Order: sequence, then structure tokens, then C-alpha cells
Amino acid sequence: MPRKIVNDFSITVGTVNGSGSQTANTTLLRALFKMGIPVSGKNLFPSNIQGLPTWYTIRVNKDGFIARREEHEIVVAMNPQSFARDLGDVLPGGAFFYADHIKLDIPRKDIVAYPMPVRTIVRAHDVPSKLRDYVANMVYVGVLAQMLGIDLEKIRQALEFHFKGKEKPVALNFNVVKASAAWAAENLEKKDPYYVAPMDKTDGLIMADGNTAAALGAIYGGVQFISWYPITPATSLPEALNHYLPMLRKTKDGKQTYAIVQAEDELAAIGMAVGAGWAGLRAMTATSGPGLSLMTEFAGLAYYAEVPVVIWDVQRVGPSTGLPTRTSQGDLSFVYFMGHGDTQHVILLPGSINECFEFGWRAFDIAERLQAPVFVLSDLDFGMNQWMGEPFKYPDTPMDRGKILWEEDLEKLKGQWGRYRDVDGDGIPYRTVPGNRHPRSAYFTRGTGHDEDARYSEDGENWVAMLARIKKKYETAKKYLPKPVISRMKGAAVGIIAFGSTEPAVREARHLLKKEYGLKTDFLRLRAIPFADEVKRFIEAHEKVYVVEMNRDGQLHQLLTINYPDLTERLASVAYSDGLPATAKWVVEAVASQEVK
Repeated sequence: MPRKIVNDFSITVGTVNGSGSQTANTTLLRALFKMGIPVSGKNLFPSNIQGLPTWYTIRVNKDGFIARREEHEIVVAMNPQSFARDLGDVLPGGAFFYADHIKLDIPRKDIVAYPMPVRTIVRAHDVPSKLRDYVANMVYVGVLAQMLGIDLEKIRQALEFHFKGKEKPVALNFNVVKASAAWAAENLEKKDPYYVAPMDKTDGLIMADGNTAAALGAIYGGVQFISWYPITPATSLPEALNHYLPMLRKTKDGKQTYAIVQAEDELAAIGMAVGAGWAGLRAMTATSGPGLSLMTEFAGLAYYAEVPVVIWDVQRVGPSTGLPTRTSQGDLSFVYFMGHGDTQHVILLPGSINECFEFGWRAFDIAERLQAPVFVLSDLDFGMNQWMGEPFKYPDTPMDRGKILWEEDLEKLKGQWGRYRDVDGDGIPYRTVPGNRHPRSAYFTRGTGHDEDARYSEDGENWVAMLARIKKKYETAKKYLPKPVISRMKGAAVGIIAFGSTEPAVREARHLLKKEYGLKTDFLRLRAIPFADEVKRFIEAHEKVYVVEMNRDGQLHQLLTINYPDLTERLASVAYSDGLPATAKWVVEAVASQEVK
């Protein structure tokens, strides 16, 4: 028997899309999490409804590193179509579990193969025929539980969570799990080195996906209007709003204090949201790259007419339809310049499910303070996969509604105000909203040229003054935006800049660079654009800074060189996008190839 390897490996399950394997996979993930072991789950699924191969990878790591790995120590094969690929993916010395009705050769001698009588066990437990293909996945849950040491009680708890305590489906699935574990105990001899054991490293943590976290954050931020059109991978964000708002946002007499509209397309969705933002509501929409393309004109209107609105972009691979069910950070430069003419947008970049929640409410504060559209760039990996995090915290500051004038304010001003006039020197004018009864509260909102009193104007000087004043807002914005998070190693001459869901890969890569090459690195995780002053200082403090991102062209690297042209020689792009979440191995190889002589 080889030396035991405990709580440090990856499990990959190959099944058929639409076969119900997601329930089994998340049950395993949650059970391991409930055992106190740091875990992450990555779902790789096709963009059709059902029938094509799908894979789910669970990383188990005692040290808390949860980025995707390219290596697979344990593989479960339930799909004949992907059987050969799954078999080839197992690391030497690893374990290969497979449904025994798949009659294909297993020529490899450097792994341990474990057959599972999936159909026999399911038939023996009188599972209704229409549910057999779904419940069959619970066989590998039970076998893995026995062979790895996963606590069956934690599996039962995970099933109760998934089925919301409904006794019948919990019992049906858990009985198959127990029977499969019992069969494995009696018929399989453990020959691989992989085990799990209880830990305490998830105590006090929760597990959630980023879209749900964002929806809850928006609710706690006072969202009042949501308009959207379905698109992968953003759809589950408004669906989560639709689920939680009826529970959390009703008055005592049962009235709703919000509106959710599924629009006829993305153009209508953002148009409605901009209208609601103009009317004084906290308004938002959610989409992905193709939908964002359709939203461009209205985003430009909100920018120039200075209307607060929040747009969540859960990124996927483009251009065009691209890879709808793969993750990416490819919308950054598009959003930064979104709209024709001279535009510039505020972008928030969450790096955890906790920041998805936080930016869910903070985006409204920023949008109303700046009177501008605010884009929050998440991605499919964050949005649709389960992540560990701290319990969400209710906002500890009052809502920031920005510079709104009410009747008493206008009375003090004797009605003398201009909708687009900067009286404070920060580039942000004052606004009124419908419902203000003062006779001087009204103004005409325009996407065309206007002066500071909102009067139509094609005068060139007015145009230059308006755009200069709007640009000034984006310098003011820096004091309202989340600052970057910086992690240092004493004596580091090399820096890394990244954002979003690449953070786990970078964190692990820094550990490996120091351990394997003796290379110390500092790390700045960007959380917002326009860039904070700390970004420039970070670049200046390092001989070389590697900009890590999941797109082909190094879009963040490009934006940094535009903003800091005198520091261009210090910046190096580490950019790659194949639709899969970033790995520490990729980051290590990219940096080490340049730094290690």
C-alpha cells in the first residue's frame, strides 16, 4: 500500500449533460465542506440542453488552495463517450472509478481501476424508472464515500440542504448512497493512496455561488427595479433576486417594494433600467457579453445624461456567441470604453463571493453618488460555481443617494439650480427625481448636446465643457471606489497584478514560486477602475510587474499602459483564455520562464 495522501487531491466526474449529476457532485462538495476540508467545485458543461459530455472537478486541499488544477488523481467515468478521455486523464498512481456497464478496455497498469455496479444497485432499490438515470449518480457518491472516508452523515446533511428538507427525495437518494457504500466496503479493496479526514478549516464559513451572492447584496442595497433577459451565465442572478425578494422585501400588509421585469431583449432590459434609474429607483440589469453588446447605446445615454444604473456582466468567452458555458475576463476593455464617442466607465471587479455580495449593494451607492452607470464584472466561474466565504454582512453604512435636491433644498436655493452645473468642483452636478413637487424641479433629460441648465445646445464650447466636467467625475470617483488589496513578501522585487476569479490561482502560484524557485512576489488585486493611486505606486515599487488575466490580448495590461505610459517597460502581460478557470501552474510557468535564470 502506497503512502497515504490525505486531503490533497482532485476528483473529476465525467457524466452526460442533463443526467442529474449536478446534484450528486454538489452533494460531494458540500459533504467535504461540512467535514471542515477546504474545497472548490468547477463545473465544465456544454452549451446544449443535454446529451454531450460534462465534467465536474472537486479540489480538496488541506492548505486552502482552491484554484483549478490540470491534474486529476481520482476520476469517475459514467459516460461511454468520454471514457477514453477520462481514463487518460488519471494521474499515474491514481484511482479510476467506472460504471461496470461500460464495456471498454482499461489497458493502463499504472492506475487502480474500481468497477461500480451502478445499474444493479439502482434496480435493487426500486427506484422509479423515470428517476433511475438521475439517482444512478448517487452510486458513485456512496462508493467514493466508502473508499475515501467521506462521512455519510455529512452526505445526508448535504442532501437535506439540496432538497430543502423534503423527506422523500432525501430518503430515496440517501438509501442508494448507503447501499453503494456498503457494496464498496464488501467488494472493493483499497489500493490507491487517497483519503479524506475531518478538519476545522471551514468552521464559520459558508458556501455559495457568486450570482446568488450578488443578488442578496443587491437586495440588501435596496434594489427596487430589475429588468433582464435570459443569457448564460447571468440568468441565475435575476432568478436569485426573483427567489429571495418575495421573502425579504414585503411590507407588513404584503405589498411588494420592488419590480422585476423579464424584457423582450437586452436592449429593452437596459432601457427600462435606465428609465427606472432616471426616475429615482435603485435599478439594475444583468447580462453577459452578447447582451452587453446590445446594451451599448443605452449605456452611452446613461453616461452622457448622467443617470445612475447598475449593470452586472457575468463574463463568458467571446466574441459573438463564443463559448457560452466557459469563463473569461474578455469584456474589460469593451466595458471601459463602452459607447461611441468619448466615454469612460466605472468598473467594479469582485474577487470573492463576499465581494460579489458587497459590490451588489455598494454599486448602487457609487452609481447614485456619481450619477453614472456602474458595471460589475464577474464571470461564469464566480457566477455559477460554489465558493467558500465568510458569512455575508449587512451593510454597515447608510445608503448613499448622492446629490438629490428635494423641495426644501430648492426652496433654499430659490429655484436657482442647473441640472448639469458643477457647484462643488468635483464634477458631479445635483439632480432631482420625479415626485419632487417644487415648480422648479423639472428639467429636460437629453442624450443630445446641452448646457449646464439642460437646455438644448449645439455650441462647441458647451460640448467641450460638458465632456470635461463629466471626465472630472471619474477622478472624483477614486475616493468612492474599493481600493486594491495588496499582499507583500519581504524583499520582493517582482509584482503581480490580477483581478477577479484569478486570485486563487495567483495566491497558490506565489506560494509555489517561493517554494520551488525562491522567488518572492508582491500581489495587487485590483477591485475597481478608474485605477486608484495605489496601483501606480505598486508598479513604481517593482522592477517587473506581471499582469495576469484570462483573455487573449492582455486587456488589463493594455489599460495600465494607457494610464501609465511612462511605466510601460515595467509591465509584462500574462494573458491566456481557453475558457477554463486559471491554474497556479500556468501562472508559475509564465513568471518563472522570465524570472528564473
